[in-house]
Amino acid sequence: MSLKADRASLAFSFKGGLLPMTVMELTSADPERIREQLAGKLSQSPAFFQHTPVVLSVERLDEPHLALERICAVCRAHKLLPVAVRGGSDPVKQSAWALGLGWFPPQEARARSLESVPVGDAEVAAPSNAASAAAEPAAVPAARIYRGTVRSGQQVSAPEGDLVVIGAVNAGAEVLAAGSVHVYGALRGRALAGIHGNAATGIYCRELHAELLSVAGNYKRLEDVDPRLLGAAVEVHLSDDQLAIAALD
Repeated sequence: MSLKADRASLAFSFKGGLLPMTVMELTSADPERIREQLAGKLSQSPAFFQHTPVVLSVERLDEPHLALERICAVCRAHKLLPVAVRGGSDPVKQSAWALGLGWFPPQEARARSLESVPVGDAEVAAPSNAASAAAEPAAVPAARIYRGTVRSGQQVSAPEGDLVVIGAVNAGAEVLAAGSVHVYGALRGRALAGIHGNAATGIYCRELHAELLSVAGNYKRLEDVDPRLLGAAVEVHLSDDQLAIAALD
């Protein structure tokens, strides 16, 4: 059988992907409090609540037996689609799996797992003191440069550094980066910076008409943007955990 025939017989294949995802960080386990706040948010930004997939972060809760099924029902009633849970005790993990949701370890646990590197049967601590850092400075990821228009349905990403688009981003297109996003043209699609949580990143564009702007998981949609900034050259960054948009002189 030829390689082409082998591929044709496959029903699916696994591929790595980098998908933007909204994290809903819970600070209350009370489904009624969540319902009330979601109702207010829905009236403010109805376009966001259009079957948007979300990850429920329970890292700030101390609830070994979370009413996860009720919380998910509240989300779905407000057109949010929970797809996974992040953090929580083992019962929370088991509840997530029973409801058909994914489960992610808390961010702190993932960070700690990077502090040591196993080598054979030994475990060597990763260098963390100032002397070793000075001796071997960390490499800065190079920016990805994309020349041309990012068309509707396209996604252009820079999973390690900044993304520079020398052109426009059309409506229905998406640009995202671990670092900052720079668009030397009109930004009409979706732009997401700091997709791994880097709050020091930003979005810069020559002409703002974006469907969605996000920095480190904090977002604004077009209807939330000051109309006076539409069509202007702007900088988008985080200020006191809120997305701030300022005109570039």
